[in-house]
Amino acid sequence: MAKLAPSQSSPSAEPVPELNIGLQKLCYLIVKAREFDVKVAPSDLDEGSNPSDDGMRAVLEDYSDDPTLTELKDAIDGLDEDEVVDVIALVWLGRGDFTRDEWAEAQALARERHTGRSADYLTGIPNLGDCLEEGAVQLGYSCEEFEIDRL
Repeated sequence: MAKLAPSQSSPSAEPVPELNIGLQKLCYLIVKAREFDVKVAPSDLDEGSNPSDDGMRAVLEDYSDDPTLTELKDAIDGLDEDEVVDVIALVWLGRGDFTRDEWAEAQALARERHTGRSADYLTGIPNLGDCLEEGAVQLGYSCEEFEIDRL
């Protein structure tokens, strides 16, 4: 199993906890979560409008045939149990429910509460991408290198 590699600069001098999810997989989840996070309810654009007139706003609108949510849920459902536990714990860390020093407690609670419906739970969290990235940063991990290659 590939483990997540820490970034070169950790926010703390303490050892960086080893995660059960690979950096590329974690960063993919962050990117997909951010794509989902920016979705808004469709507006009533004039049918005769074209993308240059409406500023490409339709890309951010959440239509029933938009694959963004499905892609995010599929990515989460494709994780093994240890990876899902770490993702949930990272989100909790990132939104302030736990501190870096409470990482083991966050993992234990996530393992206890992980029920197989984690994709529904996680996609219901506002700003999922930001929470996930903030949790990773607090533990000393970064998606910067992945984002440069991806964008």
